[in-house]
Amino acid sequence: MTLTRAWLLALALLTSSCSYAELQLALDGAALSRSERQASQALLAEALSVLPPAFKQRLDRRVKVRWRPMPNEVYGRAGRFSGIELNSQLLPSLSDGSAATTPTRRPHGNVRRELLATVLHELTHLYDRAQLWPQEQQRLLQRCRQRLASLGAVGLSDACRGQTARRFTLSDDPLLLDLAGWPQRVGTRGAREQANGQVARSPDAYELSNPREFVAVNMEYFLLDPGYACRRPSLARHLRAHFGGWTAARQQPCADGYAYLNAGRDFARQPLGTLDPARVYQIDYLLAEANQQWASRWGHSMLRLVICAPGRPRGPDCRLDLDQHLVLSYRAFVGDLQLSSWDGLTGAYPSRLFVLPLEQVIEEYTKVELRSLASVPLRLERAQLERLVTRAAEQHWSYDGDYYFISNNCAVETLKLLRSGSQHPRLQALDSILPNGLLDSLVARGLADRSVLDDPREALRLGYRFDSFRERYQAMFAVLQQRLPIAQDNVEDWLAQSAEARRPWFAKADLRASAALLLLEQAALRRQLLLAQDELKRRYLSGRAAQDPGLDKAGGALEQILANSGFLSRPAELLEGGYGLPQRAEWQRLEAESRSRQQQLRQLSDDLDQEVRNLLEPTRLAELEASEANLVQLGEHLRALHKASGGLRLP
Repeated sequence: MTLTRAWLLALALLTSSCSYAELQLALDGAALSRSERQASQALLAEALSVLPPAFKQRLDRRVKVRWRPMPNEVYGRAGRFSGIELNSQLLPSLSDGSAATTPTRRPHGNVRRELLATVLHELTHLYDRAQLWPQEQQRLLQRCRQRLASLGAVGLSDACRGQTARRFTLSDDPLLLDLAGWPQRVGTRGAREQANGQVARSPDAYELSNPREFVAVNMEYFLLDPGYACRRPSLARHLRAHFGGWTAARQQPCADGYAYLNAGRDFARQPLGTLDPARVYQIDYLLAEANQQWASRWGHSMLRLVICAPGRPRGPDCRLDLDQHLVLSYRAFVGDLQLSSWDGLTGAYPSRLFVLPLEQVIEEYTKVELRSLASVPLRLERAQLERLVTRAAEQHWSYDGDYYFISNNCAVETLKLLRSGSQHPRLQALDSILPNGLLDSLVARGLADRSVLDDPREALRLGYRFDSFRERYQAMFAVLQQRLPIAQDNVEDWLAQSAEARRPWFAKADLRASAALLLLEQAALRRQLLLAQDELKRRYLSGRAAQDPGLDKAGGALEQILANSGFLSRPAELLEGGYGLPQRAEWQRLEAESRSRQQQLRQLSDDLDQEVRNLLEPTRLAELEASEANLVQLGEHLRALHKASGGLRLP
């Protein structure tokens, strides 16, 4: 016999003689009655029937199962004898059939279902362990070597060690850890986060204790819940792939799209929307460029979903459907109305994934914060893009982390979403804690196409760039410099003047200069509103502690707005029960609850608008009212000039 034939024969015999054909569950029924044995065997048979074939083939051992006394709250556990132990207090109800109709407060609903889930849970722990039990290894190793020696297969004994040290793990799989909520910690060369932020919409909080329990809990639902693939699609896809593409026999169809709550500030709008991955043409890395604020000097990371209008085929024209586009933005949800640098360093703020309309994001950054936006397309395959959209929806409903300016800021959160969502291999070794640095890294690795910004005019026309209004204000200021003998050198100095100091120039302005003044006065009013907002925050915080009576009404409205708007960043609080992505049966409740909350916010906002000015310092209130008066006066002046010119268009 040649060495090759001996090797092949040895491997064939090794497979047949050194392992069981597949998983076997052996009931220790010596002390059980006939009905108890039958009920127990039926339970174990059902457990085996729902397991994937690959699971049973890989866990090719004989697992003993026995009943023994345990505390009331425990259904079972993996025993020290490398088998499974079940709580004997539950055996009578299993035997007489009442377990199937006895409800529980646990996730699976009734006692029998919980017992079945317990068997699957503990089998998953056995499957997930690093290697075969030591005594089993030694026994199989010795038998394998004896068999090879009897065949004269000299020099092949090392093959036995490989056969008896197999590893079929799930809980240390890098992708599963990303999806489970223990992602890589940025800047630590592969170390994982210690805390799990997937705390909302969980089927069982026990899954968050460690990766091993996460895998075991999710296997229960993967095997028993027909809706698991709809509720946790990313994990279901991963588990299916791990078991060779296996799909459970009972699986319900999923809806076309995912529910989300639009966190836009239009309180008159129904916030519940549907996000369909098939309508997303492209995903851009959206960078809000730096300004002079300490917390914003490195920019802000976001993702832009380029969504096609209903009925439009996916293609470049979808980039023009700006009213359909959404922005995914990890932001600190400010529970105390103040974004303090110290709290941002110590993680006092929750980090949540907001879904916002693109139009609002453009206005916030370009008009209010005077920051430009760069929208750089990511180079993703279609499957990667749709997986990323799905993962974003899952994060929207489940994630509630801690926001740190340095170690867990918008760039870090966005990178973690890109990794776990797209599963692009070139993202795994990428690290950046700075928003602008993350964009540079994406471009350097060929994952983002910054060439769309090369032609500034074309970038503006096609929506790859949205310029700060600072440039427009400066252009209007240049008109004033040409037509009026003003002393200021830049638009910031002009806007820093009091409204009363700017007012005398109105009468001296011609039609073009008046139009420029009108735009600048609108900017000045917006600046005053920002200053008033900051002042209001500070007075609210200090006055709340000092029990300032002036805060009673307006402060109460502020506090209620804050409390009631939290659902826009943590939508899970609108639902009771269930887990993962909400399903169609839950959408009706979502729609009703979100509409009710939105109506409350609209009323509170109206109340606040009426009362808020009472909280401002007299000088701030006077400046705000003077800016409003300037706008009225300029409007009248412009209309008069326009009428006098015969209705001519501005030159």
